[in-house]
Amino acid sequence: MTDGNKKKKLAMIASKGTLDMAYPPLLLATTAAAMDYEVGIFFTFYGLDIINKKKYKKLKVSPIANPAAPMPVPNMLGMLPGMTGMATKMMKSWMNNANVAKLPELLEIAQESGVILFGCQMTMDVMGVKETDLLEGITTCGAANFLDFASDADVTLFI
Repeated sequence: MTDGNKKKKLAMIASKGTLDMAYPPLLLATTAAAMDYEVGIFFTFYGLDIINKKKYKKLKVSPIANPAAPMPVPNMLGMLPGMTGMATKMMKSWMNNANVAKLPELLEIAQESGVILFGCQMTMDVMGVKETDLLEGITTCGAANFLDFASDADVTLFI
């Protein structure tokens, strides 16, 4: 801890809603919470899919233009039917083999650890997402409210 009894603080922005982009903020958040950080993740734009109860269990990995994939797939091949399913299955297999918690479990661990999951109200309005579409326990707010949270963060990340 710093400044006497003040906890360190981590503020993150999650803006992408694919399976491979859902893990980093949640793994970092749960690790930081275990290290006694105060943690908040602001889910905006497609990142809202990570906390949308209609979508979070169905997130996929896109093989198109993903040069970090172990076997980069040319865009023409990546567009073939079934390639997204194959890339998603491959990632789920890797995570399972490494004993990494599944996304629903990570979200539960995050909430149980006190991680604040912020849903971007402006994005919700733009994309027609209702508060009832989100998982229970989500704090909806605008950018100003999140910036207030993040203003004294020791670590800030945009994922």
